[in-house]
Amino acid sequence: MVKNSFISVIPQDKKDENTGSVEFQVFSFTNQIRRLTSHLELHKKDFLSQRGLRKILGKRQRLLAYLSKKNIVRYKKLISQLDIRELKTH
Repeated sequence: MVKNSFISVIPQDKKDENTGSVEFQVFSFTNQIRRLTSHLELHKKDFLSQRGLRKILGKRQRLLAYLSKKNIVRYKKLISQLDIRELKTH
């Protein structure tokens, strides 16, 4: 498992002041998702970690849906920086 393979998208000076922003929350959830995914590749039967991963995915999905409704420009910029897929529209 590689622990420090995550690239920081948000500059270090902005991390301290914007920890409640949607972008920072999505960024931290994405780091947790990537870490848990690499953990689950090694430990396929760790069902509690699978449940935690599903919960974090749901939280990130709700935050991204909120951001896409409020400000589409910030949403597009964030998903391109984090290299994640867009939300499925119903």
